[in-house]
Amino acid sequence: MPEGLDPHSIARLLVVMPTWLGDCVMATPTLRALRRTFPAPDTQITLLLRKNVRPTVAGSPWYDRLVSLRGDRRDGSVGQARRLASRKFDAAVLLPNSFRTAFIVAAAGVKRRIGYDRDGRGFLLTDRLIPRRNGDGFVPVPTLDYYLGLARYMGASDPDPTMELFTRPEDDAAADALLASAGFGPDDPRPLVLLNPGAQKKPKRWPAERFGDLADRLADRFGACVALTGAPSERPILDDVAHAAEAPVINLAARPINLTLVKSIVRRAALMVTNDTGPRHIAAALKVPVVTLFGPTAPQWTEIGFDRERQVISPGVSPEHDRERDYISARRSMHRITVDSVFEAALDLLSSSPHRRPRGVVAAP
Repeated sequence: MPEGLDPHSIARLLVVMPTWLGDCVMATPTLRALRRTFPAPDTQITLLLRKNVRPTVAGSPWYDRLVSLRGDRRDGSVGQARRLASRKFDAAVLLPNSFRTAFIVAAAGVKRRIGYDRDGRGFLLTDRLIPRRNGDGFVPVPTLDYYLGLARYMGASDPDPTMELFTRPEDDAAADALLASAGFGPDDPRPLVLLNPGAQKKPKRWPAERFGDLADRLADRFGACVALTGAPSERPILDDVAHAAEAPVINLAARPINLTLVKSIVRRAALMVTNDTGPRHIAAALKVPVVTLFGPTAPQWTEIGFDRERQVISPGVSPEHDRERDYISARRSMHRITVDSVFEAALDLLSSSPHRRPRGVVAAP
């Protein structure tokens, strides 16, 4: 462990969380490792994260406080730094590579600022980790391992890379009630299959009509109850899938739902089929089998080591595809993924495990 970073010297530790949902889930092994390295009550761990992803880590035992990261208004960073300064943090671990978050913790007067030397922010850090480069780009490192590199630097020994999320009994009950109102009751013998057709970047979306075809096949072969999940802004995409399917589907975007309920609904599922986006990580962290569709970027950047995941990779996608480069040249790569290949992956997972998951749900103490 670097000088001055032993657990007894840090009473207040700030962890700056990633912006994106999937990255927050991939950060959970790092949070667990930091908690074990800096145990309570000797160290108070505070997470700084955007309000929209706060439910991701809700219920976990690895932090003491949550602080919301404000928007990017002109005075937002200075105001955020002023509020953090009053808490007198001894050290900050910056998981995202952003310049703005490094500026905020530096302006807040945090004594030790640990992060990767990226995006021109090295001078704002006291402890700079150097990411590996390959020519003019970076060597592909799974985000999960990238974050764990910071935990190891902080003294974590052989941290467990398993992602983990938690739900609360009251949220599970609310999710059960919502599903029951849509026609899938708690004792329904059918497997619940979630299809997640959205993605932040349009080139990463598999065509809606193919999700519709897949829904019909799953309903026909397994008698599955198919539900569509996505962010409220993705409702038009979910509507397109619902219209493309002949079998009845539950369109969750048309119901009052939030990220907290999404976690509890995912826990109920027998399978999720998703583009390479945040809900994939939620499923894996809740031990739900998942089929993930990749294109135009390869999975090397987001490997999660989940043995109940089947990856369907668009033909032509190679490890050299950089997620930070332009998507235009590969914008039609998702169209090369066939319904047959996705159904075969789903068949493998559904045929080798019970359709209904155990009903026991345990929230963190």
